[in-house]
Amino acid sequence: MTKKLDAIKQNVIECTKCELCKTRTKSVPGKGNFQSDVIFIGEAPGKNEDMNGEPFIGVAGKKLSVALSEANISRDEVYITNVVKCRPPNNRVPNNVEREACQEYLKEEIKIIKPKIICILGNTAFNSILGGSEITKFRGKVIQKNKQLYFITIHPAATIYNQKLVSDLKKDIIKLFNLVKKLKNNKKITIDIEHTS
Repeated sequence: MTKKLDAIKQNVIECTKCELCKTRTKSVPGKGNFQSDVIFIGEAPGKNEDMNGEPFIGVAGKKLSVALSEANISRDEVYITNVVKCRPPNNRVPNNVEREACQEYLKEEIKIIKPKIICILGNTAFNSILGGSEITKFRGKVIQKNKQLYFITIHPAATIYNQKLVSDLKKDIIKLFNLVKKLKNNKKITIDIEHTS
């Protein structure tokens, strides 16, 4: 398992599939526990991630760590990655070409880890993976698509600009790990939306 993930990591580091390879400092492969029940997927690396080659280590990453600790989960227990593996200039939203260039890496990560549930962080990831929008309407909901479960929540970066969202993120992460507990015990969980397309 780790060998396969290491191979993806190496491919991400060397990737030149889109123009972002010209502007990045370092590409940012996913990181964490390859046996995790949960994969967290964000939008794209920011400045700190670009400098260090690690996902979610800036302010947004700290917000995520705090929310995880509220649910008694450490970052080492989960796997964290992004839809796009290189930082778009000035932190702009990644475009479709960039998202498509990285699609295979994400699919491979999911295939190797086989998470019980994928936690989608924010609108860009929601749109890229499930074609969704209006994250505030869907946050805290469970969506099923192709037998894979997804849990939708806000991007931790949103809590930096809107303090009210801090408690929303914490509540969602606690709910997420309660769902994971049920899934591990083979209990049924409520699916809010069946994604058929």
